[in-house]
Amino acid sequence: MDDYPLLNVFWTMMWFFLWIMWFFLLFKVITDVFRDHTLGGWGKAGWIIFVLVLPFLGVFVYLIARGRSMHERDRKQAEEQQAAFRSYVQQTAGVGAGSADELHKLSVLKDKGDITQAEFDRAKAKLLA
Repeated sequence: MDDYPLLNVFWTMMWFFLWIMWFFLLFKVITDVFRDHTLGGWGKAGWIIFVLVLPFLGVFVYLIARGRSMHERDRKQAEEQQAAFRSYVQQTAGVGAGSADELHKLSVLKDKGDITQAEFDRAKAKLLA
C-alpha cells in the first residue's frame, strides 16, 4: 500500500470515471444517430463512420452540429413515453374520462327520451361496476 499513494488512487479513479463517461457519450451519440428520423440512410452511415473512425473528433463535431436537436429528440421521446404511460394507466384502471363520457352520453339519451329511467339506471350500474 505504501508504493501507491492516496493521490494516485484518486487520479486513477478520475481517469476511470472519465473513461466511463466517454463511453456513455459515445453510445448516446450512436443511438441518437439511429433515432433521428430526419437523417437519411447515407447521413446516418456517414455519421457512424465518422464517429467510429475518429471517435473523439466525431463525437465532438456531432455534439456541436446536432446537440440542440439531440436534446429535442430526447425531450420528445420522454413526452411520448409519459403520454403512453398515462394512457396505459387510465386504460388499465378503467376510470377517468372514458367512464365520465359514457355517463354523459347516457344522461343525454335519457334527457332526450331515447331511454327510460330504468334503462339509464341499469347502464349506469353496469358502467360503475
